[in-house]
Amino acid sequence: MSRYLLDANVFIQGKNLHYGFDFCPAFWDWLVEQNQAGVVASIEKVSDELVGAGDELADWATARGRPFFLAPDDAVLPALGEVSAWATGQNYEPAAIATFLQVADYWLIAHAKAHEFIVVTHEVPSESVRKIKIPNACIGLGITCVSPYEMLRREHARFILGVAA
Repeated sequence: MSRYLLDANVFIQGKNLHYGFDFCPAFWDWLVEQNQAGVVASIEKVSDELVGAGDELADWATARGRPFFLAPDDAVLPALGEVSAWATGQNYEPAAIATFLQVADYWLIAHAKAHEFIVVTHEVPSESVRKIKIPNACIGLGITCVSPYEMLRREHARFILGVAA
């Protein structure tokens, strides 16, 4: 069984663009169902970002709590070191590395590394040395990274007339 760890942009772009709560509640229901089945999750740091917005998505994230947004555990701590070592060993600008080590992406990738999750993000790889992108870090660390659409295809998600099928 594949397990997926979602980046904040999956939720934010979902709400703002593709799967608004008002016209596609089935997407959000599917996420909850898949979380309960142990397939989909995210991390506390992502929840912190979402809750900070104080909007409908913040309410949704707050209602999901720890079962959906995982706390770091003992396995994540050594993975943080691996991710940090990878980042500092690349040709990124010092400011890019410093920023990366302070944001949720760092924790998301470490959690995925520690627990063999597939990372789900809208980000795409970049050759820029000014920002560490999630797909670049995943490639460098041997972690599978897919778009939300790829996750939905792999999991045969079907949304029919506003309900998950």
